[in-house]
Amino acid sequence: VVEEDRRIKLPKNHEAKKEREQWQVKELQDRKDAEDNGLDYERVRNLGLSADVTEKLEQKRKRKKNPDQGFASYEDMTLRQHTRLTAALDPDLESYKKMRECVGGEQFYPTADTLIHGNHYPTTAAMDRLVKDVHGQVKRREQYHRRRLYDPDAPIDYINEKNKKFNKKLDKYYGKYTEDIKDDLERGTAIE
Repeated sequence: VVEEDRRIKLPKNHEAKKEREQWQVKELQDRKDAEDNGLDYERVRNLGLSADVTEKLEQKRKRKKNPDQGFASYEDMTLRQHTRLTAALDPDLESYKKMRECVGGEQFYPTADTLIHGNHYPTTAAMDRLVKDVHGQVKRREQYHRRRLYDPDAPIDYINEKNKKFNKKLDKYYGKYTEDIKDDLERGTAIE
């Protein structure tokens, strides 16, 4: 009776909490054993799981990791753009080797005291690639910032752009409640 009374007074999630603590202790022990044997714990753990469970866990981890945290600063934005643009470039190793042989020495591997102005002459193919890339960036930018087209058939119930946006917001939130009033006003009948 005393034992039953003690179990009743325990929190409802006591058993689950106890199992979770045991699982965490076991995981720490397994992690330590794998480290002592020089093995990767994640790999050892995944060997014991079925492929579909491992795949679901990996998808869950990928969903948690959001590489794009949104706008933080202009420096971060510039770094992300630079990384994206340089990842898309394919280096021409042949021309790199030729340039290294021709220029050589301090001019190719400059230090802080090296004056390199006028020593590099890009090839026409490299300039064409640059022009093509810049035109692609401009095209993508134009597609991203497209202006909304003006609809001449839409009813004009605004006096300027700011009022137009305000009216759209009002209509979005309160439009269904004010439809009959709006219809009465447009038809010219009195509201009673």
